[in-house]
Amino acid sequence: MATLSMKPGQRFTLPDWHTSFDLISTNAQRQRSASHQIRQEARILRNETNNQTKWDEHDNRTRLNERIDCVNRWKEDLDKCLTDIDTEINALTQMKEAAERALQAKNLPLDVAIECLTLRESRRGIEVVRDPAEEELHKEVEVIDTAKKDLQQKIDEAFEQLCLLQEARQQLNMDHRGKMEALEIDRTCTSLSVNSPNISYKVNPTRVPIGSLTPEQWDQYSQYNKDRAEAELKAAADLREAMALTIAQTDNELEAQRVASEFAFRKRIHDLERALDELRWQEKNTLEEIAEMEEDIRRLEEDLRRKVANLKLAHTRLETRTYRPNMELCRDQAQHGLTDEVHQLEGTIAALKQKLAQSQDALDALYKHLYRIQTDIGFKMNSLMLDNKCMDSRRKLTVPAEKFVPEVDTFNRTTNRTLSPLKSRQLELS
Repeated sequence: MATLSMKPGQRFTLPDWHTSFDLISTNAQRQRSASHQIRQEARILRNETNNQTKWDEHDNRTRLNERIDCVNRWKEDLDKCLTDIDTEINALTQMKEAAERALQAKNLPLDVAIECLTLRESRRGIEVVRDPAEEELHKEVEVIDTAKKDLQQKIDEAFEQLCLLQEARQQLNMDHRGKMEALEIDRTCTSLSVNSPNISYKVNPTRVPIGSLTPEQWDQYSQYNKDRAEAELKAAADLREAMALTIAQTDNELEAQRVASEFAFRKRIHDLERALDELRWQEKNTLEEIAEMEEDIRRLEEDLRRKVANLKLAHTRLETRTYRPNMELCRDQAQHGLTDEVHQLEGTIAALKQKLAQSQDALDALYKHLYRIQTDIGFKMNSLMLDNKCMDSRRKLTVPAEKFVPEVDTFNRTTNRTLSPLKSRQLELS
């Protein structure tokens, strides 16, 4: 008889089965409920975090754009300051070069004034006088020296101001370069997205870099650079105006002094020419008087010789009549007449000799005064020649150098004059 085989092991009861089924069903429902709750919370979290992340990224992108705009505005301000400061540096450099040319141009008037003073040192005798022309020349030298000092002072101030402008420009340029780099970095940050290939984790990205500034400090730094640049620009503009005024004033003062000096020279030359005309007229009259005096002396000498011959004749007659014999030796009218003639001739001869001596003295005095006149004429001609040389030299102040041709030889300061026989006589008498 066949037997029923049975699976070995524990056998559960039907209630156990139902209990197990109910337990599984209940646990499945509870697990689904818990899972549903977690899923709902996860969805809420995802939505909230996604929204927060998007808004944070949007806000920070907006902040980056605003920062870019702020930095860009400062960059544009710095660009304008740099352009203005470059323009001012060029303008001040040109004004400084103009002042240097004006300073260099003062060398020619100074050389001319010193040359004129040196030439006038060759005057001789009474002509070495402190006249208005010499006073104006000394004033001209003083005016030129003062002008050169003023111009040199302005040139030095311009050099210092250019250094300050360059320093301010260097500071602006450094600030400008920093902002350019910051703009490049922030624009790079703005261009990044979650899909960018070069994003990654960084070590301690939230650290505060050493040397970080607050926005207020950052703004104050750029504002200080801008204010300093504007202050230096204003100082440079004021200095340029002062330099232009100094150049114009020095040129006007020098031109006024040049006119005054040349007026004094022309007046002095006129006085010398007038004095020379007077002296030449005196020389002519003195020469005529000398000629007449010499003719009168010659006549006096001839009269004196004739009177001596007449006296000899009277003496001889009187002496001869002393040999009349005996009673013939009487004092007759002829004797008295001859005696009176001798006395008269002796008085006449004495008067003629006295007058001849006076005439000789007068002639010598005329010769001496003629020598003095001619000497003074020589002095004045020398002075006139020197002043004319000065005036010719001063033409360089108004005539362009390429058109200037000296009218006289300014290096030949002597005149060769041939002495007349009359002059030789005067030198012998002196």
